[in-house]
Order: sequence, then C-alpha cells, then structure tokens
Amino acid sequence: MKNTLLLDQLIKIQQQQMISFHMPGHKNGRIFERLPYKNFKNILTYIDTTEISGTDNLHHPKGAIKKAQERASRLMGSEETFFLVNGSTSGIYSMIMAVTNPGDKVIIGRNCHKAVINGLILGDCIPCYLAPTVDPVQGIALEITPASVERMLLEQPDAKAVVITYPTYHGVASDLKKIAEIVHKYDKILLVDEAHGAHLGLSEALPKTALECGADIVVQSTHKTLPAFTQSSMLHIQGSRVDRDKLKFMLRLHQSSSPSYLLMASLDVAMTIYESHGKELMGELLNHVKEFKSSMKEYEGVVLFDEDDFSEATASLYTLDPTKLWISLQRKGISGVQLEEELRSTFGIQMELSNLYGVLGIGTIGNEKKDFIQLAKAIEGINSLSKTYTSYTTIIGHNVKSPLMMEIPQWALTPKEALYREKRTVRLQEAIGLISGTTITPYPPGIPILMPGEVINKGLIQYIKAITSMGMEVIGLKDDTQLLIDVIK
Repeated sequence: MKNTLLLDQLIKIQQQQMISFHMPGHKNGRIFERLPYKNFKNILTYIDTTEISGTDNLHHPKGAIKKAQERASRLMGSEETFFLVNGSTSGIYSMIMAVTNPGDKVIIGRNCHKAVINGLILGDCIPCYLAPTVDPVQGIALEITPASVERMLLEQPDAKAVVITYPTYHGVASDLKKIAEIVHKYDKILLVDEAHGAHLGLSEALPKTALECGADIVVQSTHKTLPAFTQSSMLHIQGSRVDRDKLKFMLRLHQSSSPSYLLMASLDVAMTIYESHGKELMGELLNHVKEFKSSMKEYEGVVLFDEDDFSEATASLYTLDPTKLWISLQRKGISGVQLEEELRSTFGIQMELSNLYGVLGIGTIGNEKKDFIQLAKAIEGINSLSKTYTSYTTIIGHNVKSPLMMEIPQWALTPKEALYREKRTVRLQEAIGLISGTTITPYPPGIPILMPGEVINKGLIQYIKAITSMGMEVIGLKDDTQLLIDVIK
C-alpha cells in the first residue's frame, strides 16, 4: 500500500511521545486511558456515522443530541447550550450575526481572535476597538478595563454589542462582571469569546465563568481545556436579549450540514468526565501548577507570568487563570522561540506557543504530575546551560516592540470594504502608508496585528520582519521569504 502522507506524519509525531503542554485538552488521548469510558478510544471508527434512525440531528435535535446538550447546559450553567462541530469559529460568527444587521457597529477588544474580525466581515459590521492594558516587559495583553468599555459605549452609542475575550490566551481575566453590568446599563448585548475558559467552572480558585459574570452569549472551545476532540466546541446562551430563532439559523448557516458524530460524542464524553471527575482532577492540576511555580522561584533567570512577577503596569490586573504557564528566559538572553525549540528537541516537551519574549504552556485535567516534573527539570537544565544563544535583541534590535504596545493603526476602509477592493502585491518594506488588503496574524495565537482596511505603519513592519526572522509563522503574507503583502490598489 502506498504511503498515507498525513497519517504517516501524525503517527511519526505520536511515536515521539512528546509531553503535551498544548491543545487539545485530552493530551494525546491519555485521559481516555486513565478514564476509559465505554472503550471510547477503540470504537471511534465504528461510531463515525450520519443522520440515520436513532442518531438524532444536530440541526433539529429531538433525541440523544438534545439530551446531551441539555446535560451540558445544566453543567455549564446556561439556559440553552448548542454543540459546535465547526469549532468556536462557527459559534463566534453565529453570535455576532445573530445580534447585528449589516452596517452595525460592534465594540471589540483589539486582542481578539481573527474569528471575531472574520465574523464582522461576514456580517458587514464596523469594528470599534478597545485597547487592552499591556505588560511592557512580557508584551502580554492584560485586561480590558470596565472604564474603557464605558468610554467606548459613550463614544459609540449606536453600537449593537460588545465582544470580550475572557480569559485571554495567557489566562488574563478582566472584570467581566462589572463589564456586563455596564454593557447592560446601556442596553447592549455582551458576547464573550471564552474559547480558553471551558474549564473555569471546575474550581473556586479559577476566575468566574462568563455566564456567572452575566454574559448573554458565550462560546467555548471545549477541546482546548477539556477532553474533547479538536474542533469540538459549545455555545451557551442566557437571558432574553438575543433572538434565539435568529441564532439557531446562524448556527445552521455556519456549520456543516453533515456534522461529525465523533466530535459530538467527544463533547458528551468531555461532559461525563467534567461531571464525574472534573473537580477532583482540577484540584490535582492546580496543586501540580503550584508546585511547579514554587520550584521555578529558585532560579534567577526564570520569569513566570504570575501575580508575584507582575511589573508595575499590571497592578490593576483583575485575575489570572493559573493553569496557563507563561515562562520567559529573557534574562538569559533566550527568546521564546529558542526556548520552545530547546524544550521540544532536547527534552521532548511541546509547548503551545512561543514569541520573542517567552513560551506558553496550557495545563489541563489531562496532564499528570510527571509532566510538570519533567518541565521543571527541563527549564532548570536550560537555565543552567553554559550554551550561548544569540539574543533576539541582537538579531532584531532594541526598538522593536509588540503591536499591543503601539497605537491601534488608523483605518481607511471597513474590513469588508477592503476585502472586495482590487489589490496589488508589494514588498513589506515598501508598504508604509498603504492600506492593507489582508489580515496579518502571527500563529499561534491567531490574534491579528493588522486588519484589512488599516494603514500600514513602520512599527508594524519592523515587528513582522522581526518575528519572521526568528522563525515565527505569520499568516497573511504572500511570501514568507520575500515578505510580500497585498495592499489596496
């Protein structure tokens, strides 16, 4: 038989037995070995089916899917819950378009995922950006303050909704309860991208869930922090501010008409684990994280994104999700890209993402104590190495800073207007002052730094050149080597 190219590559990676501090939350299926419900791992090919008698229909559920969604609703604290098989992306598109009409304004955090921007393009809406506070040392987006939300609502009284990312990729949770009170005071709708917070209800030591804070619609990537398969997500709704029939239509519009029963079954299994073992496993995870962070305090070169390590600019930070592990060895002259590569190639540990400053690991109830022990040993080893690294400041210079620390670029066209305008391709360094015809997104985390319709400035060009020179992947460029970009003609 000829080689199965993608399958062979996936098997090759699996055989390396990497320690996972990345998505999905089941950690290479290990949690299904510890909790082997219904022999789930071994029957997957047999339950890949379609809408036949007894399987129910996601877009008109009356039987098993309906009951599974109702249980998820009870466990997650919503009034109604919908399974998503096209990822949180489909949920974000649906919730935005369910509460807006073409031409409406939507207030969004500038640190949003690209799915939010794409949702505005699809709905032909106009974004009004909220700038998060930023840690200047780590270049990490912090909170969206309630005061900034209220200011924007006063400046844009005709905005229909507010979209907040809660918590962020790095685990920062804004004062969402206060934000919800402000949004509702002005009779607007609060939409929350809680992609990284499906686990928050498992412990009082974690930030409150978005539903507990008063959000109207919440989208969660169940697969990111709970044991569901990649692309398996949920949408939750409460209250009377949203037209639910319109929302259901949008969910049908943005999801496959042939939904995967494997993905839906994995959501149901994730809820079983959540209900039966979730709090116990989360308690163990939080202990492992606490022990790991405590051990890191011994090493002068290691900086964690933790309450004890905040710079002065983070003093107003609301709260953090401790299951997110931000680790920086900048003091050793080691960039995050270099640190990620060292962890993977030398110690067999795969992190979630890296950038100029550090690496991010995602801890979930699928991780075990031994994972954190190995990570601690690896960081200790790298921190104490006599190996000489080429400092990223030597490569890119001292003047390059995160786009989050820059002013939000001026916009000349709405994202949808820019999408349909005629374009031409230029070299990145020749694009200063031109209007972007594309979205530029370092990946991960998938947070755009330049939107269609925005004017390209020198600082953005410097940053894009810097991160590509360090080996980071940037989606939206026409050519990674020559750094070509589409601009409005």
